[in-house]
Amino acid sequence: MKPLAPVDPRTRIVLGVAFFIVFFAVWAAATFGGFVSKTFLADPVTMVRSGWTLLTEHGFLHDIGMTVWRVLGGFLIAAALAVPLGVFMGAYKPVEAFFEPFVSFARYLPASAFIPLLILWAGIGEAQKLAVIFIGSFFQLVLMIAVSVGNTRRDLVEAAYTLGALDRGVVARVLLPSSAPEIAETLRMVLGWAWTYVIVAELIGASSGIGHMITDSQALMATDQIIFGIIVIGLIGLVTDLAFKAGNRKLFPWAQLR
Repeated sequence: MKPLAPVDPRTRIVLGVAFFIVFFAVWAAATFGGFVSKTFLADPVTMVRSGWTLLTEHGFLHDIGMTVWRVLGGFLIAAALAVPLGVFMGAYKPVEAFFEPFVSFARYLPASAFIPLLILWAGIGEAQKLAVIFIGSFFQLVLMIAVSVGNTRRDLVEAAYTLGALDRGVVARVLLPSSAPEIAETLRMVLGWAWTYVIVAELIGASSGIGHMITDSQALMATDQIIFGIIVIGLIGLVTDLAFKAGNRKLFPWAQLR
């Protein structure tokens, strides 16, 4: 191994799978070997059996679908508003000076702190959960996108002006193509954070969703179901992340995306 030396795709897959094998082996050894009480940590076999029961007998697929819908809904609303605002902030410094203080202030506010207010304003329905995801995603997206656009190489901008481009042309033909790969990576990262916000929203005042199932399982001390719910979230996130990476590589072949 050498610092920053690339790894070929096949080796990367093998190493990634190897970690999961080691992880589950340690987990199985800790539970089957009696080192950890199964009351506090279910073994992998019991977890799989309970997960199958949840899927086939207790309608857990509906809970998964509801959680995915909430994540995508809240995230897409946040992205639809954050991307243009972030681009304008990065491109035009007066716009950045106007919005950045508030955005920098708001992005430090935990989305979970707004849940009591959102329940008062919107009840415990879907609007409240979408709002939590929106608050948790929007301000992070705006600032990160603004930074990506603002980091465009100045020589490219100056060359565009030298060739007769107007301000609108510089934004559309230089700033956006240059920052698009980083914007796509920002969307990928913040989508992962959105999963954190939706589970928090579902832990309070929800009647469906993965977070709701985890809360019910905690009351029953059913660690097997809790672990299965957590693993399902991780698997969905992993699939989404890999799809995002593949899409970004296809859309932006000139960028050095891993």
